Amino acid sequence: MTSSSDYPAPAAPAAPAAPAAPAASGIAPAPKLLDRLRDHLRTRHYSIRTETAYVDWARRFILFHGKRHPQEMGAVEVEAFLTHLAVQRQVSASTQNQAKAAILYLYKQVLGVDLPWLDGVVQAKAPRRLPVVLTATEVRTLLLHMQGTTGLIAQLLYGTGMRLLEALRLRVKDVEFARREIVIREGKGNKDRITVLPENLIQPLQQQLQKARALHEKDIEAGFGRVHLPHALAVKYANADRSWAWQWVFPSPVRSVDPRPDAVTGALLERRHHVYPESVQRAVREAARLAQIDKPVSPHVLRHSFATHLLQAGYDIRTVQELLGHADVSTTMVYTHVLNKGGRGVLSPLDAL
Repeated sequence: MTSSSDYPAPAAPAAPAAPAAPAASGIAPAPKLLDRLRDHLRTRHYSIRTETAYVDWARRFILFHGKRHPQEMGAVEVEAFLTHLAVQRQVSASTQNQAKAAILYLYKQVLGVDLPWLDGVVQAKAPRRLPVVLTATEVRTLLLHMQGTTGLIAQLLYGTGMRLLEALRLRVKDVEFARREIVIREGKGNKDRITVLPENLIQPLQQQLQKARALHEKDIEAGFGRVHLPHALAVKYANADRSWAWQWVFPSPVRSVDPRPDAVTGALLERRHHVYPESVQRAVREAARLAQIDKPVSPHVLRHSFATHLLQAGYDIRTVQELLGHADVSTTMVYTHVLNKGGRGVLSPLDAL
């Protein structure tokens, strides 16, 4: 079965094909559609996760319509695909909107198709939900059931309010022990910000850095030790990808081939990635089971709990907004529900009997 990633762009009507040019002519074949989409996303510095998601949605869209090329389709086919996701697959509104964003990116940016129906495709309305928040006792019990690197990462999430990937992508140079702060680089929305470094995590983090450094020196001796650098820094600063300052605070125990080619040589290199998100997610779920917490617990719940407990402690909402990295205070306002006790602070008439 032919992979949709090998699905070429439709050829324009032409005369009968001439004999194939010899390989020595140096004429490269036209890139496949999904390869064009992937290259377009990379030139605009989209994250690897966004790239993977958009390419996957484009592939699903093509396969759903029997491998027809997107240029042969229009609003009817896009609406049919999104309806299938909502009705048959019963995906959430956010998932449906992500699929729509990927398809419209394919049409507008890659194919250069500016059709009037693009902006008219219905946007699924995401419901407003209150976040799951743990009590201080539940957080303490949860963390007591976690050990090792994943336990330290969980403490970091609750102690700083970082997102999981922000914690995993933390580099050595961004931990400021003297100033008691952590610099978060290229967070959500490609924004930098500063958050607090808890006193109780200074010694555990220093111990973690010692283990990471020993692992890095072992990689250097084995001829590896090169870490992925953002954008063109690997070209601008030679050997910076081998320096200790740029290494991950939480390196993976194993090396793997980087899916993105090296900025200098263009080759696929074997690097040591950071700890995988799935490892932390599994550890948190298992700890919640052992702690008998009857709530849906994930690493992101620790970020929700961080914000909620700060507001309960009397900190200003603008301060919490800055620590979380929210662009608008209205996003942070979702945590203010904790300031109202017992259903908006109302005394039930049943309790007055």
